[in-house]
Amino acid sequence: MLGGAMTDAVIVIDMLNDFVTGEIAAERAQRIISPLDRLTDAAREHGIPVIYTNDAHRPEDFELDVWGLHAMRGTEGAEVIPELEPESDDHVFEKRTYDAFYETGLDEHLRSLGIDRVVLTGLHTNMCIRHASAGAFFRGYPILVPEDCVDAFTEDDHRSGLQYLDDVYNAELTTADELISEWGRDEDAD
Repeated sequence: MLGGAMTDAVIVIDMLNDFVTGEIAAERAQRIISPLDRLTDAAREHGIPVIYTNDAHRPEDFELDVWGLHAMRGTEGAEVIPELEPESDDHVFEKRTYDAFYETGLDEHLRSLGIDRVVLTGLHTNMCIRHASAGAFFRGYPILVPEDCVDAFTEDDHRSGLQYLDDVYNAELTTADELISEWGRDEDAD
């Protein structure tokens, strides 16, 4: 069962042109666009903040030694895909590492909004979702991960990533529809 009476924020990680259709595209990313769009729309309808954390690399970033040039700050590749484009009330943070919390101001922003539980979505389950989970966990946030709103390059990477999140960070695995239903129930109870 999902926890109740928590103040959530949906964090959309790296749903960028370079990761979906560009330089290091994951074909599997296509299958999470629709549920993620539904989830972010529902979050906005229920007054739940939608926050984007996007790779915005600079030429000196060490991660480029591993992955090559990708999501370079100010380029089209570093922009959120058109299907999930942030709306005017959404919040956008640039990141330069796998961890959405590392030197981004995300934690301070979440606390200023009174957020006490994070919903992590986007790419890649075994990398940026995993490291964002560590960032959230070590800052005391319970973590929800809708399985249909995250993915990786391969099914094995995705499944092993989910298992790690559950085992190590006590992340609650759920779905977009379960979260949307919970938010509706919480609103009805108010």
